[in-house]
Amino acid sequence: MSTTFVNNPVLWSDVPDVDVIRSGNAYYMVSTSMHSMPGCPIMKSVDLAHWEIVSYVFEQLEDNDGHNLTGGRHIYAQGSWAASLREHEGMFYVCFSSNDTRKFYVFKTDDIERSNWERHVIDGLRHDPGLLFDDGRVYVIYGNGGIRITELTADATALQPDGVDQLLFETEREGIGLRCEGCHAYKIDGYYYLFFIDWPRVGHGRRRQMCYRAKELLGPYEHQVVLDDDMGYHNKGVAQGGIFDTPEGEWYAMLFQDHDAVGRIPCLVPVTWREGWPVFGEEGKVPTQFEVPLRTAAVKPLVISDDFDYGQNQLALNWQWNHNPDPERWSVTERPGYLRLKTGALAESVLQARNTLTQRTEGPACTAETVLELSGLQPGDHAGLVAMQNLFGTVGVKVGEDGARWVQMGVNRGDGGEDVVEQVAYEGERIHLRIHFNFEESIDQARFFYSSDGDTWQAIGQPLQMKYTLDHFMGYRFGLFTYATQQPGGIADFDYLRYSRS
Repeated sequence: MSTTFVNNPVLWSDVPDVDVIRSGNAYYMVSTSMHSMPGCPIMKSVDLAHWEIVSYVFEQLEDNDGHNLTGGRHIYAQGSWAASLREHEGMFYVCFSSNDTRKFYVFKTDDIERSNWERHVIDGLRHDPGLLFDDGRVYVIYGNGGIRITELTADATALQPDGVDQLLFETEREGIGLRCEGCHAYKIDGYYYLFFIDWPRVGHGRRRQMCYRAKELLGPYEHQVVLDDDMGYHNKGVAQGGIFDTPEGEWYAMLFQDHDAVGRIPCLVPVTWREGWPVFGEEGKVPTQFEVPLRTAAVKPLVISDDFDYGQNQLALNWQWNHNPDPERWSVTERPGYLRLKTGALAESVLQARNTLTQRTEGPACTAETVLELSGLQPGDHAGLVAMQNLFGTVGVKVGEDGARWVQMGVNRGDGGEDVVEQVAYEGERIHLRIHFNFEESIDQARFFYSSDGDTWQAIGQPLQMKYTLDHFMGYRFGLFTYATQQPGGIADFDYLRYSRS
């Protein structure tokens, strides 16, 4: 069989809390999506080198003010966290907790690529769960430091009455800043294997991958450090994830690395076995490149350009909304060939703007560009292109109370509102907008531009020093937005989105 190369990171983009399974000759990966909707993306690969989005587990998780970004509420950094993906007897299962609802969710389907997931909700948080099917019984193993095990019903949709529900063990405390979390659970060749990350204060003082193993499910467990490496990047450990095998019997782990403003990026790590213990990497290091068997498949990008030329009001899978969208206030069919966004509730900044449509950014650098038509905007409306995180940057058009239009660049002023860095009077009916993102070697800067014709570009404002912050817990995205500051009903028409990596 011919081979292809895997380069690490596999995806230089925000795909955190990964969990991978193999089903036949295909691999599927789920990831955390928090406040982005639809949620829990399912990615597919046939060669481990190339991944594409094939479905989502849910269109929306809940229908309330927080999830809808209404009533002054939001779920930034909440929503779905650290999902576990498993296949068992022809069914696929995804489970996770949501910090804002304080509930545990289980979704199941017999077709992972068709998005027809059945939803079940269980009260209570089960932090960073690992789902385990074992001899006709089902367990979820979870926790931070104090690792617990709870038994579910055989169909994994509810708590098992009088089932196992206990503390499994306590992980190390001495010299540890963040105790073990991020469970991935397996039974392999008579051993139970539980994988976690922890973050010691001593030694290198970075996130590392831990393995606990036992002959009996309830223990006793012994443990080892199975990976402690940062790939030479600022002491940011490659850790948290699970293992899987190939049809040829080789083993791999998919883990992730904190990579500053671009987010948490997945890395593929070869795994071998020694005396019943998994050995991660090559001589304790994550290889930057290695060969895997080639299986031919069309390669589809993670982030795309879009002409918004759709026959029905349904977007490509690469797009996600910031929180639940308002379906009455967006369309790609009302004006064919355009994304139309309509303003609704008043907002102070893009952080409160409903129907902001986003995609990931990618390293080492990338550019997003759009054309905005202005005739439908009303006094007080603001529309344009955003570099989205809590420390956001926007470039777009603001309409004054007298109807005058200004192209402006703005940033978070510190309280969620927007400070205008620079504004310039603008008289045209269309405007081209561009953001260039640079993630090389922690430069982490975004630059903002506008043009009246798409040929001659003018920088505006100042470079945005991008920063990954835990109040959003997500890498920078680019997004198309509009919101009203005076009255609802304005219309922003986006002709296209052009995306490139550079």
